Amino acid sequence: MVSLSNQTTFSFYPNNLFVSDKTRLGIAGLNFPRKIKVKFTCFAADPPRQQKQQQQKKKSQSTNSDADSGVDPVGFLTKLGIADRIFAQFLRERHKALKDLKDEILKRHFDLRDFASGFELLGMHRHMEHRVDFMDWGPGARYGAIIGDFNGWSPTENSAREGLFGHDDYGYWFIILEDKLREGEEPDELYFQQYNYVDDYDKGDSGVTAEEVFQKANDEYWEPGEDRFIKNRYEVPAKLYEQLFGPNSPQTLEDLGDIPDAETRYKQYKEEHKNDPPSNLPPCDIIDDGRGKPYDIYNVVTSPEWTKKFYEKSPPIPYWLETRKGRKAWLEKYIPAVPHGSKYRLYFNTPDGLLERVPAWATYVQPEDEGKQAYAIHWEPSPESAYKWKYSKPDKPKSLRIYECHVGISGSEAKISSFEEFTKKVLPHVKRAGYNAIQLIGIPEHKDYYTVGYRVTNFFAVSSRYGTPDDFKRLVDEAHGIGLLVFLDIVHSYAAADQMVGLSLFDGSNDCYFHYGKRGHHKHWGTRMFKYGDLDVFHFLISNLNWWITEYQVDGYQFHSLASMMYTHNGFSPFNSGFDDYCNQYVDRDALMYLMLANEILHDLHPDIITIAEDATYYPGLCEPVSQGGLGFDYYVNLSATEMWVSLLDSVPDSEWSMSKIVSTLVANKEYTDKMLSYAESHNQSISGGRSFAEILFGGVQNEIKLLDRGVSLHKMIRLLTFTIGGRAYLNFMGNEFGHPERVEFPTQSNKFSFSLANRRWDLLESGIHHQLFSFDKDLMDLDKSKGILSRGLPSIHHVNDTNMVISFSRGPFLFIFNFHPSNSYEKYGVGVEEAGEYTMILNSDEAKYGGQGLLPEDQYLQRSISKRIDGQRNCLEVSLPSRTAQVYKLTRILRI
Repeated sequence: MVSLSNQTTFSFYPNNLFVSDKTRLGIAGLNFPRKIKVKFTCFAADPPRQQKQQQQKKKSQSTNSDADSGVDPVGFLTKLGIADRIFAQFLRERHKALKDLKDEILKRHFDLRDFASGFELLGMHRHMEHRVDFMDWGPGARYGAIIGDFNGWSPTENSAREGLFGHDDYGYWFIILEDKLREGEEPDELYFQQYNYVDDYDKGDSGVTAEEVFQKANDEYWEPGEDRFIKNRYEVPAKLYEQLFGPNSPQTLEDLGDIPDAETRYKQYKEEHKNDPPSNLPPCDIIDDGRGKPYDIYNVVTSPEWTKKFYEKSPPIPYWLETRKGRKAWLEKYIPAVPHGSKYRLYFNTPDGLLERVPAWATYVQPEDEGKQAYAIHWEPSPESAYKWKYSKPDKPKSLRIYECHVGISGSEAKISSFEEFTKKVLPHVKRAGYNAIQLIGIPEHKDYYTVGYRVTNFFAVSSRYGTPDDFKRLVDEAHGIGLLVFLDIVHSYAAADQMVGLSLFDGSNDCYFHYGKRGHHKHWGTRMFKYGDLDVFHFLISNLNWWITEYQVDGYQFHSLASMMYTHNGFSPFNSGFDDYCNQYVDRDALMYLMLANEILHDLHPDIITIAEDATYYPGLCEPVSQGGLGFDYYVNLSATEMWVSLLDSVPDSEWSMSKIVSTLVANKEYTDKMLSYAESHNQSISGGRSFAEILFGGVQNEIKLLDRGVSLHKMIRLLTFTIGGRAYLNFMGNEFGHPERVEFPTQSNKFSFSLANRRWDLLESGIHHQLFSFDKDLMDLDKSKGILSRGLPSIHHVNDTNMVISFSRGPFLFIFNFHPSNSYEKYGVGVEEAGEYTMILNSDEAKYGGQGLLPEDQYLQRSISKRIDGQRNCLEVSLPSRTAQVYKLTRILRI
């Protein structure tokens, strides 16, 4: 028996929308089939015993599938030897919930790539059939329309109509904006006439008609006899019906009467036509395999020759593509429904009244400015003027030297700098400084400039205050051209609370994208908290990650403030209960599953992508694979390091610094030191109401030589130690490499909207201590660039002396020695070395070219080890250590004793 069951929930997106062709600007063809499940069942169902056996077998297969694929929900706990029963159970339950989540996703999406590619349908896209399609999500609205300068801001001209599949049961609104025929032009002969807008836009304007193309297809593609049934597709079923029931065939079910079974009818048909001449119709036969059962099973078989011929025949797609016309023909016949640069908004009628919103999937937005209401901008430049990529992405490096930047403050003038200025002036400096990646903050659109870009309003839009989408593409491309990776500081842990331009109350309801009530608001920052358990919110965020990689070719992300999203207390709670703090009732399991699936999908779609976790709580398994119970990040940020340095500089006398505390903080979690991103200071110290290290150390003391020497010395030592003792990644904020003397202060009402401190003083690089500090930082980066310091495995820390304030460790053939004592210098200070041999000093922080005093003569740059057991090593070096200096040696010759 064949039973048909109709799906009660109607949806044209994202589960049952058939996409026939995709282009860079949109979708070539959309069909909207009804969603029908076909189930083949029989009268003789399996006995309960057999059903039970099948269920047990299926359960056993599901249980063993994870083990067979190497998946272990508590794998990283086993690897680290951690035995915590409650946390292990939490990981197992989370793993099961993640599998269930994937099953739910695949019920509505073809696969996970489709789930992460919502931008291919949502938003505004040019359709190949001379129209523009718009789609957005607003489940709380009752009516949706697009208003803009192209339709006089009319809420009725371009609306979503129910008869045109305008609104589905998941809350997606679909609006078609037809191009307008120019005066005197006739409609297309083909109802589904397509045009090349971007790819091959110059093809199709040859004047060849569709009839000529079809005739060519008939002449070249179809074999004799095949085209007969193409021209008259009803001929075959009509003749078959006549053969079955005769020329005066019944017209109603009552006239039909009893019909013999299928096998009897088929045998009669074969007998009647056994002498027919050969044809191109498929030769089929039916085999009864019922084997005496009360129901029949039939297998339809065809001849091997015909089957081979069928599969070898390619579909006539090239002929169909040849019917497409070019961009020139389109512009001659039509006026674009939404011209490039048009302004528009989304119009909703909700239970609470009429609303105008900037579409959530808009890719270019002008935020509210000077009292004007925000609007989206349709970005569809002509193929001739659109930016074309020139360079390929650099290879994924073994270690990261990241230069953190903010485009707006990257210039020297008191204004907001642009993408173009950043590309011309800052990128060459980053390359010259020796970094191999840039990390950009504040790129997604945000209404308020003073928020540094952390209160995002439009997640798919490049901030218009810096330039156009093509300007940003040029920035990324030029960075790739000089060997720099491009990372974004992505904010998915919260969103701006703005309504007119952001997502808050987007469709009039309080729980569209965000949690309802107090849960939907950050406890301290006034931002909105995403509802990660909602599949459509999940779809929005995961598509946003894929969007920046697909559209702008970015190479990775640093996920900002994960503690805000992973806990309902937003990370503002003491953590003193061990693993219970990571699995109690305050943990947002939906947020954790979002991060896990985001990493899994990103690394599957883009194998070279790099993801970095910024989590002040150091959640267990941050950088462990998802298959082993981790969250799947490549690196995590050591946030404790900079807090320690600020605390020491602000409140602890130099003579009381604890070397043991410094080392333990910088090394952090030894199991994951290799995956640690270290920095002495980031933008937080310079921007977030604080002071840069340079401002703390030698701000305002340029005329006091002793204080200036102290500040310059500590500035170099702090950066050298943080850079070399950590993991395979290091970060520096723009300007801090040369000791930028001023903090960053964005224009606000408190400073009368002044831009005087919202810039970088690149002129200081020309001379003085800032030039010397830059030279030191450049040689510091060269330690990894040319010698691979960071990728040589973990450091072997063998000397930490709190009394003498000396730290020494080795990393491969390199030896690092630091003397933090404010006054004591040592003539022959012994530090242990593993290999006996000659060690050559390759970096000395006290050199005059680095702003030091140059106390060591060059004849002391070469040291020979002596056979003396120190620090648990069989050999040692006896070196001169001036106070507040650091030295780096390389083993250049091994001596065999």
